[in-house]
Amino acid sequence: MKHLPSPIRRHLAAVRAVLVLTVVTGIVYPLAVTGVAQALFRHQANGSLIERNGRVVGSSLIGQSFTDAAGAPIRRYFQSRPAAPGHVYDPTSSGAGNLGPEDVVDTLPAPGRNGRTSLLTQVCARSLAVGRLEGVSGARPFCTPGGVGAVLKVFPATGAATRVVSVNQACPAAPFVPRYQGVRVECARPGEDYSAGRTVPVRGTVARVAVPPDAVTAGASGLDPHISVAYAVLQAPRVARARGRTVERVMDLVRRHTVGPWLGYVGSPVVNVLELNLALDEE
Repeated sequence: MKHLPSPIRRHLAAVRAVLVLTVVTGIVYPLAVTGVAQALFRHQANGSLIERNGRVVGSSLIGQSFTDAAGAPIRRYFQSRPAAPGHVYDPTSSGAGNLGPEDVVDTLPAPGRNGRTSLLTQVCARSLAVGRLEGVSGARPFCTPGGVGAVLKVFPATGAATRVVSVNQACPAAPFVPRYQGVRVECARPGEDYSAGRTVPVRGTVARVAVPPDAVTAGASGLDPHISVAYAVLQAPRVARARGRTVERVMDLVRRHTVGPWLGYVGSPVVNVLELNLALDEE
């Protein structure tokens, strides 16, 4: 070996290093980690699956929907946080929507062009739907009464607005405000380009928001199995009525399935929706 030319010796050394690292990092390390996980954290390593009557009904780590075949919420169950990837809880497509607070303008569907709903309109529509389900106001700042983003596109000319469009309200909808700075507000015409206009979100006069934030926004993974205590409290009267129980009894189960902040101070108390709904069924 030592009599081989130097370039060949270097190539053989590189091949040996690749083989050793492949065995260590590709075989030994994964087997060691898997062995430790199965020995010490078997439940968590296998997906934190929840079984009832010998059947897997879900995982305590992954959210799931409690809706009927038509997608309508089942009133006797607590509802989960919205799912981001395709509005379904699919672990293979986990991910955030990557939409920020400046995503407020919808792309209205038009012939030959698909529409796109902004984050603001998603929040407005979800808030309105939750409000209707729970019997409370679904109104939010920067939302129209119809559940879309209250956003204007203003086209100025020589110091004054000459045209104002309620860009998220497709014609023939009536704009949420009739006039802006003395100019009549128009509804949006699908297919028309409003990108040149100045974007003006309108806050409105909502005094109190009844629907909590986690009821209208998806988690970073889109698979969050928990809801806030505030969202659980909002749903408790509806679940109690559907099951013929007292609100106090349902709230007792909510308290028993509330998990405190991690390490006692990181985050806020949350409720695992699947475990809470299973506890309701078991009663």
